[in-house]
Amino acid sequence: MTTNGTVDLDVEAELSDAWVTSEPDPGALRRAHDAFTGGGRMPLPPVRPLVADSWRRSARARVSPDGAACVELADEELAGHREEHPLSAAMPVIRELMGTYATDGEHLLAVCDAAGRMLWVEGHPGTLRRARAMNFVAGARWSESVAGTNAPGTAIAVDRPVQVFSAEHFQRPVQAWTCAAAPVHDPHTGRLLGAVDITGGDRLAHPHSLAFVQAVARAAESHLALLAPPPAADRVRLTALGRDEALIGVAGRRLQLSRRHSEILVLLTHRPDGVSGDELLTLLYEDESVTPVTLRAELSRLRGLLGGELVRSRPYRLDAVVDADFGTVDRRLGSGALSAALGAYAGPLLPGSRAPGVVRLRERLSDRLRAALVDRGDPGLLADWTYSTWGEDDVEMWRALSEVVPASGQAPVLARLRALDAELSAGATALQRRAPQTRR
Repeated sequence: MTTNGTVDLDVEAELSDAWVTSEPDPGALRRAHDAFTGGGRMPLPPVRPLVADSWRRSARARVSPDGAACVELADEELAGHREEHPLSAAMPVIRELMGTYATDGEHLLAVCDAAGRMLWVEGHPGTLRRARAMNFVAGARWSESVAGTNAPGTAIAVDRPVQVFSAEHFQRPVQAWTCAAAPVHDPHTGRLLGAVDITGGDRLAHPHSLAFVQAVARAAESHLALLAPPPAADRVRLTALGRDEALIGVAGRRLQLSRRHSEILVLLTHRPDGVSGDELLTLLYEDESVTPVTLRAELSRLRGLLGGELVRSRPYRLDAVVDADFGTVDRRLGSGALSAALGAYAGPLLPGSRAPGVVRLRERLSDRLRAALVDRGDPGLLADWTYSTWGEDDVEMWRALSEVVPASGQAPVLARLRALDAELSAGATALQRRAPQTRR
């Protein structure tokens, strides 16, 4: 680190080191930066830590420096996604605050969803035409894993406002631009909805641009809060996807549950009509020697935590309407809204749980979602799965993606698939070596 808090990167060696290495070193990142900007013909300032971290993520995702964002939502699918997306309700406020500024300044205003897909790109006509050359258009995906370092994609990745200046962009075609973006959240649940962005030329290279777009994001959240009142007091919100310990919102409180209490609430939410004590015992415990006394003690502690009126007995059930994130995914899958289902899927259901009933629910939901993605064959949706933390080692889904991804994007997909196949082969060989040898 230098005295001003930036990362001082070396400039000697080959560009390829920056994305072939799984954890590229600072020197490789600087060399990539030099190559992007023309072989180091101009003096380069030290790289900000925010940008260096983003470059590393882009390199690990095998983003091509000469590539471009790909359009994943077009025509009817884009229109449907816009219509059902929560940020559509905030667009009048966003346009009112940013529209004139973008047009008069020859800039663009853009709004993307939480996967980095551009839902709206509007502004100066001439700037819009130039932006089409790099696929900065509605329906294109600008997440870091596809388009490298850029303000909307990076703002989503780090969940905070971000400004990216010209040569800080990971991909060369974007380096003539400067952009600033801020994430937008659901005002009641805190869930990330997407980001609002301002994109243009050098005139945006000012700290005021970042403050401006952040103020627009806050205004959008305030508008959504007024339009959608908070959930009714008698409704319970349960968040259990991608978490070993669920979160519950009940009676104005938000609590983190223990793993066992998380499992109990997930199972009772899935069975609103209730379950008997014996059945709940088999759903919760792998060990058949666990007694009903143990279960009753856990339920007693849960009642003490949540209040005695929520958990009922004979049969065991929840005496409230529960909004569960895994239920939302299940309903959207059932209605065919695959993009919306994947958008609500934050990871496997209680991934660390070994409770037999939870394991079945987890595998059922994951298998349904994976099957729907393969059946749809949409490369963008498949990429959302494979580039996620839970899908990065999913060989079957990487194979499905390799069969539908455009030729321009095949190289990183095939490279990842080869790496996974090699890991599986090495693991199988190791198991064979450890296996006891049978005497002849």
